[in-house]
Amino acid sequence: MSSYLTLARDVEVETEVKRSRFLATLVRVPDEAAARAVVDRLRRVHHDARHHCSAFVVGPPPSPVERASDDGEPAGTAGAPMLEVLRGAAGGAGVSDVVAVVTRWFGGTLLGAGGLVRAYGDAVRAGLDLAGTRRRSLVREHVLVVDHADAGRVETELRGRGVAVLATSYADRATLLLGVPPEGEGRLHALVAELTGGRGETSAAGERWVDAPD
Repeated sequence: MSSYLTLARDVEVETEVKRSRFLATLVRVPDEAAARAVVDRLRRVHHDARHHCSAFVVGPPPSPVERASDDGEPAGTAGAPMLEVLRGAAGGAGVSDVVAVVTRWFGGTLLGAGGLVRAYGDAVRAGLDLAGTRRRSLVREHVLVVDHADAGRVETELRGRGVAVLATSYADRATLLLGVPPEGEGRLHALVAELTGGRGETSAAGERWVDAPD
């Protein structure tokens, strides 16, 4: 798979079930350490709450890192349903690079296992609805070196034809770092040849995941 969804923005949203307050915090994170740091931070900020249940999905498909914690709630009633929503298997969007923390202040009424599953899942769904999603795509990086006199024209033409220009630098000549999806490499070579009169060639420079433009 060459693309996946993540959060468009970080959010907090509060819901209430039988006087128990559920504060869902969804944050975009680059790795597991960052996800755990968010959980620890919210535990300190909301130290008066009884539970800080969490779930996170980090990394591109097909094998992201996934973790969930019930944090004192009955086993399987909090972290697991939260994770299912992030996965997209329970009415969620199917997102990655995301940690969800649901902080609960007990309202005095027991919700039962089914009630807890619904409450924690609904809290994360509400967060996802508010956050929205953004697509991340895998691009192959290619370096193109051109004369300064040609750099502006070539860059403008490439952007106009849908090639991402990830960076530019200038020394004796201009260097453009280009990004294209794996299936677009052949088109890139042909386009560069066209724009440089056959004089320019790209060299592979790796790959990265990038956000789609707004």
